[in-house]
Amino acid sequence: MKSSQNSFNNFEGFNENEYYITPSEMLEFLYCKRYTYFMNYLGISQHEEKRYKVLKGRTIHEKKELENANYLRKKINVVDKKINVSMVSKNYGIKGIADEVLTLSNGTMASLDYKFAEYNDIIYKTYKMQTIMYSLMIAETFNAEVTQGYILYCRGKNVLKEIEVNIKEINKLNKYLEEFKKVMSGHYPKSASNKLKCIDCCYKNICVK
Repeated sequence: MKSSQNSFNNFEGFNENEYYITPSEMLEFLYCKRYTYFMNYLGISQHEEKRYKVLKGRTIHEKKELENANYLRKKINVVDKKINVSMVSKNYGIKGIADEVLTLSNGTMASLDYKFAEYNDIIYKTYKMQTIMYSLMIAETFNAEVTQGYILYCRGKNVLKEIEVNIKEINKLNKYLEEFKKVMSGHYPKSASNKLKCIDCCYKNICVK
């Protein structure tokens, strides 16, 4: 990687004509795979700029960038941090911008991701897989060992949770990445099994059951 930047084009070997899956796209894919079909494959916008949580989440990110959150970093023995870090993994075909990339006192590195959500005793697989994606990108970008990542739940009491990065979770991510690519080749996936997700879906009028 070249010096710190916010442009993927600065990465050696990055081809802007190739499709790189982002953590945000993976989150939507795991919520409902038909999101990916309609939005990414067919190119039908979900008009996310009108959605309250998206707008609020962006505000939280902007606010957190300005706050001094050293008390959190001290809890996990952070010795250095980088903010809003653009990263690419050519090995996995993924790219993204991490809220923070941390260097820990034991020499390993980790991601810190802010979520506009309240921790309710479970870390959803959507968040886990995003953390695994950031971890793989950190490992490849910085040639570093990554054994864990962190999520900060900004609603409520600012709960900080650790996610272990291991081969089991990486294998899960690989499976989802292959499924994502299959949808991007035109495969029409099953809809979400939880039909409550359909109530507020922007694609419900065109989604064939």
